[in-house]
Amino acid sequence: MPKEKEDEIKKEELVAEAVVVVAEKAPLVFDEKTPAISEGVKPEEKRGKAGARPEERTKKGGKRPMRSGKRAFYERAKPEFDQKIIDIRRVTRVVAGGRRFSFSVALVAGDRKGSVGVGTGKAGDTSLAIEKAMKSAKKNMITIRLNKKFSIPHDIYAKFSSAKVFIMPNRGRGLIAGSSVRNVLDLAGVRDVSAKVFSGSKNKLNNARAAVKALMQVADRRIAK
Repeated sequence: MPKEKEDEIKKEELVAEAVVVVAEKAPLVFDEKTPAISEGVKPEEKRGKAGARPEERTKKGGKRPMRSGKRAFYERAKPEFDQKIIDIRRVTRVVAGGRRFSFSVALVAGDRKGSVGVGTGKAGDTSLAIEKAMKSAKKNMITIRLNKKFSIPHDIYAKFSSAKVFIMPNRGRGLIAGSSVRNVLDLAGVRDVSAKVFSGSKNKLNNARAAVKALMQVADRRIAK
């Protein structure tokens, strides 16, 4: 190794040792802006309010405050009616240029306080079809007369197309029903009833419409046909 390079390395080592010695012997001097540092505590561990870590910036309750710069979270408004999709199908329409595909949706909507309705909608997009079905359900909504136990006053029976539904109160046994009839009764807020589908039809839309037709016998009013 050349002598000049060795001299440069030695100089750097001597300078580093001198800096360490001066740092150990020199007293610590801080101005008013610099936070005080106690012996045995590193400067980064003793920070002020502005430089505190996220876990240190806590309130008395112990909850961590939201950092600045982030969006505030707001609760979404609860919709007026709950909905339940009972059937969704992809349907085809044949035209001169070929086939056109779209989606058909059938759903039940209700507020669980006596109002319920069944609607259908068809569109090229599922979200648009659901929106149309919801509007249809609101138009066909009925309001039921419920007693203090949220049950119906007497037995009811209805037939829609080939679907036949029989609903009767059951004195505290809860909601006993199947298929789409249960969705209709649940969203209507009806409790303590038993429902039976007598027909062999498995068409969920017809069963739901038969249930709504039966509930119309104990309804206060019909909003729309």
